Parts: sequence; structure tokens; C-alpha cells
Amino acid sequence: MQLLYNSDSFAVVQFDLPAPAGSREDAVRRGGYEIVDKFARKEIFLEGLLADRFAAGVKELVAGMPSEEPNVEALDEFIAGYTALAQQPLVAH
Repeated sequence: MQLLYNSDSFAVVQFDLPAPAGSREDAVRRGGYEIVDKFARKEIFLEGLLADRFAAGVKELVAGMPSEEPNVEALDEFIAGYTALAQQPLVAH
């Protein structure tokens, strides 16, 4: 588990899970991204092709930004497109 992004609006955590026991070493990566919408108090977990699409979109967006200071508004806008799908309420425990 690794915190990748944290703004006033969103938090993005990457989860990498080991391949199941007995599987080939070149097995497809398991895991995904949990995105927390702090204002809506909902979260979504992206995995598989949707997680790959999310990661590729973030990389493309960041590649076009100046390296000195990332554009938080642009990143938040991109992430908001995925949190529109969020159904799971955020619960503190």
C-alpha cells in the first residue's frame, strides 16, 4: 500500500498484491487504486483494465506538467472523473 496523491479533495492509494501461490512469475499484476473523495465522503477501488487506464491517464497528465510544480487542479479534475462512479460510503473506524 502506497499513498500516491493527497490533496484537499482526494487521496489515491496504490495496492499491489502478490500473485497467487503457484502462478507463473509473469502473471498479470494484481491490485489497483483506491480513490477517496473527501468532500463526497465516498471511495472507489479501481482494478484491472480500469486501473491500467487510470494509471496511464495520470502518467500522460503529469508528463505534460512542468516538473517544478504539479497542477493540483488538473489532477483533481482528472480524478473526479473516476469518483463519479463511487458508491461506497467512507466510514471511519
